[in-house]
Amino acid sequence: MSNDALANLLSEDRVFPPSADFAAQANASSEMYDEAAADRLAFWAEQARYLTWEREFDEILDWSDAPFARWFSGGTLNVAYNCVDRHVENGFGTQVAIRFEGEPGDRRDITYAELKDEVCKAANALLELGVASGDRVAIYMPMIPEAIVAMLACARIGAAHSVVFAGFSSEALRSRIDDAQAVVVITADGQNRRGSAMPLKPAVDEAVSQTPTVTNVLVVRRTGSDVDWDDSRDVWWHDIVDRQSPDHTPEAFDAEHPLFILYTSGTTGKPKGILHTSGGYLTQAAFTHRNVFDLKPDDDIYWCTADIGWVTGHSYIVYGPLANRVTQVVYEGTPDTPGKDRWWDIVERHKVSIFYTAPTAIRTFMKWGDELPQSHDLSSLRLLGSVGEPINPEAWMWYRDVIGSGTCPIVDTWWQTETGAIMISPLPGVTACKPGSAMGPLPGIGMAVVDDNQVPVGNGGGGYLVLTEPWPSMLRGIWGDPERFKETYWSRFAGMYFAGDGAKLDNDGAIWLLGRVDDVMNVSGHRISTTEVESALVSHEAVAEAAVVGATDETTGQGIVAFVILRGGVPEETATGEQLVKDLRDHVATEIGPIAKPRQIMVVPELPKTRSGKIMRRLLRDVAEHRDMGDVTTLADPTVMNLIATGLDAGSDED
Repeated sequence: MSNDALANLLSEDRVFPPSADFAAQANASSEMYDEAAADRLAFWAEQARYLTWEREFDEILDWSDAPFARWFSGGTLNVAYNCVDRHVENGFGTQVAIRFEGEPGDRRDITYAELKDEVCKAANALLELGVASGDRVAIYMPMIPEAIVAMLACARIGAAHSVVFAGFSSEALRSRIDDAQAVVVITADGQNRRGSAMPLKPAVDEAVSQTPTVTNVLVVRRTGSDVDWDDSRDVWWHDIVDRQSPDHTPEAFDAEHPLFILYTSGTTGKPKGILHTSGGYLTQAAFTHRNVFDLKPDDDIYWCTADIGWVTGHSYIVYGPLANRVTQVVYEGTPDTPGKDRWWDIVERHKVSIFYTAPTAIRTFMKWGDELPQSHDLSSLRLLGSVGEPINPEAWMWYRDVIGSGTCPIVDTWWQTETGAIMISPLPGVTACKPGSAMGPLPGIGMAVVDDNQVPVGNGGGGYLVLTEPWPSMLRGIWGDPERFKETYWSRFAGMYFAGDGAKLDNDGAIWLLGRVDDVMNVSGHRISTTEVESALVSHEAVAEAAVVGATDETTGQGIVAFVILRGGVPEETATGEQLVKDLRDHVATEIGPIAKPRQIMVVPELPKTRSGKIMRRLLRDVAEHRDMGDVTTLADPTVMNLIATGLDAGSDED
């Protein structure tokens, strides 16, 4: 990345140190960094001992077959026991584990004792269906408690689960079942979404017609929809699970026993099955959840708004929180049904104190205006978290001021499916925060920003984000493809894991994540991050959300094309006028430099997003370059691309 481009990259003068009151009660301390620096492996061993091991580990880390790690070798434990049984045995059986909010308005509280019984019954049902330790089970379910029960039941009997997001197509499901050679699929008849019952089982039926390894499909009745039924294969959850014994003795498995496979889409080729194992993964998921979110299990109500189809749902709804004896909200549906204030209503009713969501959602709420959150009592909130992509400084400030009443610390977290748990984040009560920066690596994490020659950059420099030391929750490989694992993550920089993300260190050494390196545009020889242009646009008072892509340009190599959603309250004549586009282009030039001025800016009503809320910039690149967009059925609103394409064809906003 050229120095002249770096000079204009993200920087921030606003700094928010932790309050004295928060620091006085915080779980984390500055001593953690010292302890980890003095003896990193001893630090991780100390975190592992927060778990219950049937057999103590002999060796903390075996890195002799790098990049394939073995953490806590010789140790045995059961992940489900650590998440459920031990809390019941320690006298917390009556504590509520899950407060469920269904979209139609149904609600359930499930205590740890009840959760243990349900997990044991589901484990016994899987055993009756012939599932054994080492098998794989695919889970394709809505956000209902049975999804969490299914994951824990698999963990209990040593079967690796492969959760597939319930918004994926039957072909996406088929390819994942096939790659993992799953023997059972757990699903539901349908799911509730935006006031409608959407079918799920038809996609499973289509997928398993082409996957000979599947012997049974276990179906939860959620919506009451009519479904096709194959008596030789299909089993109702209530028929087989409900009649099982609530007693099951968990077996302790080796620390390196496979816990789950989670598939991530590559830009090309088949999806990558990211493999996570038991002891190291649970150690880091629990450690990060306890300290990054400052969890007080006797007092806090925690809510992570993710879906279990993504790694955030695995690590920060299921495994980390339950290992730490959390009481948490789990919800089905979307933020805008039955009303756009649904989330704030849930926070108010349950007195949520810790809230973890995505910048995409935060920017959407900015667009909807301050009135919705301000109409609810959000005073129970004491900590806010952000996950999924870099958060713009203005969205960070809105989150702090409007949702957090100007007092909640914000933990802006960076990690990946591959890392398994949070790697970079402020530690609340310890770290002073800058809006938009994830600040620094957590204790025990080796991280650097390097240039093309693998030389660490200094403060003020930018380059590639790498991890320099193995970490407990790291992926153990790509399922069935060790060579692809080495080539994908370990070939770019010798001895280092390359995350695929760019980053900058500001003059104080704080880390600014710049997104994927393939989201860096080359404009007249200047490398400009899409993230910095998006941040500049969102810092304008009229803009709620922005997506930026690079499109081929005969003159400059790439031209910057921006798509913006305006905040609520922008007058119609302003929103449709040429002056606003000119003002936005000039604003970017002022914020970053003339080289970053977008070639074209289009005001749009919505952006193409997956059902998980991720902006599909690939589709925006396709439409900006007038390519065939292909299949858009995974989008939450497929029609939005037609609107964007029609508007883009209407002409350029160049001056």
